[in-house]
Amino acid sequence: MNDLALLLTPEGRALLDEVRDTEPARELAVATRLRRDHPAELVSAALGQARLRQRAVAKFGAEDAGRMFFTPNGVEQSTRSSVAAYRARRLTELGVTSVADLCCGIGGDAIALARAGIRVLAVDRDPLTAAAARANAEALGLAELIEVREADVTEVDTAGYDAVFVDPARRGGRGRVFDPEAYSPPLSWAVETARRAPRAALKIAPGIPHDIVPPEAEAEWISDGGDVKEAVLWFGTGAPGAVRATLLPGPRTLLGRGLPDPAVRPVGRYLYEPDGAVIRAHLVAEVAEEVGGGLLDATIAYVTADELRPTPYATGYEITDRLPFNVKRLKALLRERGVGTLTVKKRGSAVEPEELRRKVRPQGPNAATVFLTRVAGAPTMLIGQPLA
Repeated sequence: MNDLALLLTPEGRALLDEVRDTEPARELAVATRLRRDHPAELVSAALGQARLRQRAVAKFGAEDAGRMFFTPNGVEQSTRSSVAAYRARRLTELGVTSVADLCCGIGGDAIALARAGIRVLAVDRDPLTAAAARANAEALGLAELIEVREADVTEVDTAGYDAVFVDPARRGGRGRVFDPEAYSPPLSWAVETARRAPRAALKIAPGIPHDIVPPEAEAEWISDGGDVKEAVLWFGTGAPGAVRATLLPGPRTLLGRGLPDPAVRPVGRYLYEPDGAVIRAHLVAEVAEEVGGGLLDATIAYVTADELRPTPYATGYEITDRLPFNVKRLKALLRERGVGTLTVKKRGSAVEPEELRRKVRPQGPNAATVFLTRVAGAPTMLIGQPLA
């Protein structure tokens, strides 16, 4: 709290601007120089905040990150701005004009909601985190739309709001928490809170088991740039039991249709690697139907087909070779093709990509992708090229 208070003073803000682009290797020299004219505590706080802002650029962009205030946990746990903006758009499309943002952290979601024109009550029980959220609302010119309250979310009355958004803490003293009932607050509390609200969105880990999703909730898995970021349980959308995978940027959304598992079939000319959100949402069958394909193996989420049918929900490759798993044969083939840039992907294989690269030592001007997988239960290598 003291560090943040120091940084919010005119001297602290000026010092933050001065150390903004300090590289890690120069921190000691910069700190030594600045301590001649500024208190050591303030210099340390400014350099620490500069490091956090640099890390936050990946989530918030350089412009916002350069004005915001972060805690170490806030950088790690906050929602990527593109994902938060997408969720805010969905809420506005549902007619939401006010949201109680419970477990708001440093305010990443509250910022996106306010920028969508939604009035926000942002609540967090940690004093420093709540103070950072308040400072961020002010720094980005959103203080009129965001009220920050330091409180226990389980004691907050949300009756006056159109929707509730809950982002429970999923990290404890020993790292990431996988049991939803070990979230803070527990998922069961969040679900009951959602059921009492006109509409609600609960942010959860993407690895949540499908069988614990409440029947009245819509479940959505979201990826950004191919990386799975989160799952969301939606209440009050009018689509109970629906499952969807949303890919950003876009957005592009694949809706589940309850299709049976695809059949296993021989390797075709093309291989499709479904987006991670599609796999987490258990919608590989929907992708297989789109491309007219089937599975390489009943337990592996690779789809193969004879015809080229591009889909935004999977990356396509043209397969040129199929080999039983054999490092010597792969090395000889890559040498023959002059492959020096080798991308290694694996599903259903214990071999580590870097270990394989060391063994085959690719050299040459060409590039290729090798898939380490199983075909009808047998360890197999498929070599191909990504489709343009």
